[in-house]
Amino acid sequence: MIIGTAGHIDHGKTTLVRALTGVDTDRLKEEKARGISIELGYAYAPLASGEVLGFIDVPGHEKFVHTMAAGAVGVDHALLVVAADDGVMPQTREHLAILGLLGVREGTVALTKVDRSDTTRVAEVRAELAALLAGTPLAAAPVFETSATADGDPGVAALRAHLWALAEHHAQRRQDGLFRLAVDRVFTLAGQGTVVTGTVFGGQLAVGDTVAHSASGQKVRVRSIHAQNRAADRGVAGQRCALNLAGIEREAIARGDWIADPRALQASNRMDVRLQLLPDAPALAQWAPVHVHVGTSHQTAHVALLDDAALAPGREARVQLVLAQPVFVLPGDRFILRNAQASRTIGGGAVIDPFAPERKRRSPERLAYLDALEAALAGGPLGDLVAQSPTGLLRSRLALLMGRPPEGLALAEAGLVQLPSGPEDALLLTEAVWQRWREQVLAALARFHERTPDEPGVNAARLRRMALPGQAQPQHDALWRALLEALLRDGAIASSGAWLHLPGHEVRLSEGERALAERLLPWVEEGGFDPPWVRDLAGRAGVAEEVVRQLLRTLARQGQLFQVVKDLFYAASQVQLLSGLLALLAARSLGGLVEARVFRDHTGLGRKRAIQVLEFFDRVGYTRRVQDAHVLRAEAGWPQSELAKQAPLQSAPSP
Repeated sequence: MIIGTAGHIDHGKTTLVRALTGVDTDRLKEEKARGISIELGYAYAPLASGEVLGFIDVPGHEKFVHTMAAGAVGVDHALLVVAADDGVMPQTREHLAILGLLGVREGTVALTKVDRSDTTRVAEVRAELAALLAGTPLAAAPVFETSATADGDPGVAALRAHLWALAEHHAQRRQDGLFRLAVDRVFTLAGQGTVVTGTVFGGQLAVGDTVAHSASGQKVRVRSIHAQNRAADRGVAGQRCALNLAGIEREAIARGDWIADPRALQASNRMDVRLQLLPDAPALAQWAPVHVHVGTSHQTAHVALLDDAALAPGREARVQLVLAQPVFVLPGDRFILRNAQASRTIGGGAVIDPFAPERKRRSPERLAYLDALEAALAGGPLGDLVAQSPTGLLRSRLALLMGRPPEGLALAEAGLVQLPSGPEDALLLTEAVWQRWREQVLAALARFHERTPDEPGVNAARLRRMALPGQAQPQHDALWRALLEALLRDGAIASSGAWLHLPGHEVRLSEGERALAERLLPWVEEGGFDPPWVRDLAGRAGVAEEVVRQLLRTLARQGQLFQVVKDLFYAASQVQLLSGLLALLAARSLGGLVEARVFRDHTGLGRKRAIQVLEFFDRVGYTRRVQDAHVLRAEAGWPQSELAKQAPLQSAPSP
């Protein structure tokens, strides 16, 4: 168990901890000289069970509230210290508010310096405390009267017995999460190297494990562990640990950083949170500047309200915090807000979604997603959360939101469809969403056939834009591929060359057209990158130009030819080779940009024809023009069909 002190400056917090544990937590020269705590102090006491009780002693001065907030995260039990001569003071109130906002629900009150006050004054302060604690989680906290400077003080002895008994029976935190340690101190030990200390927020770690540093992304190996001030093979959630790290210098680490499982480290500068504004705080307006304390870090941010009205004092609401610098947090992490001047605490709460969107943050769909996420965090079904994700949810992201490894998620009973998305991940969908996407694809094809009955079908990239508009992000590529494969496998759709269409839909040729096509297609193929024009084909075949032109357009709609410009058709196999060449040139160029002169030189075509071919690729969506060059689109792939299998990209001539 970890106990954190709280209270006004000079109310005897450090003296009391020394009387309880025998450890002086003021370690800095300046602290000794000034007689006040400036930095976090730590003390430990062994228990009869073999466990160790930890104390975090925080500064009481108003200038060091940011340090107090860093020390209070991860505390299991609060020791609120109030001097009998002074009574309740400003930092007594502020520290108590911070503890409540950080989710500390257990506490004990120590009334110090009772030897300096008469019984009347002690009774007055007790009444002040009762009024202060009423309505808070510490309302029923026991109060111990102490005189920590007196040897053998019975009040200190009774307080010690109380705290030690609580620690012996304190429940351990869950240890099946992703390992995360919030760094509150870093130093170097001679002969040992870099050491960081902090509270373990989740999971567990063993000597020899490799973890990551949040700020740099650098992998570090754990040489040794001290858990609760004792050498240990393992550190677990709820303990204060010191980690001796290999592979990183002390100067690279600062308070506010994390040492964590790499899977838990995804930076974000927008997070949706549940915010509780304190009763004595001013109303919070849209885009109000604030200071945010989360983990052991301190950031500035703006508040984006998810409702139109200002947030009134004492009220609770969901808001979005837009931070000046990225943070590494998970749902459930507690935070503190202070005003723009960092002179007073105004509220705090818990993180809901660390990966909040910039746009549509107040849409009904987004708010429904937050409802489902909060329910899942409280133990509700994961399927409901995935159901509120219109484009599915990566298993890795769901694991991160739940703070657990992917293998620790109970997905089998959630009734989810899992689609491969890379070697180590999967996209999760509900069965209902999966079926809805299938229906959208089929409906899009049906509408296309109705509008253009003489077209053979549509290519995969265009069908994706028609059926699933706005859902062409790279993380959904696996879903799209799986969806097409399932539809083709089930016979719900069919493919003809590069075109996808509904079964039974086709553009038919007459006997005469088929015979003429059998003569024309080989001539177009023989032309390679410079095929004959319509007039040349018509003259060679001895038929009218318009007959040839209409037939070639029909063959293009069937996917056997591609019309690059008016009256110039390329064989599908040659377009496949040209697209492969274009992809190779893009891969070998700065920024993926391909200029017309480069394409001309590698195809052997003239400048005009090279530009015509490049403009064709722009037109069909394979590339897009950027000033005087062309770049492949993110979803480009030419084409995903049987034709592509017969003429793969690697068969293109090397530039």
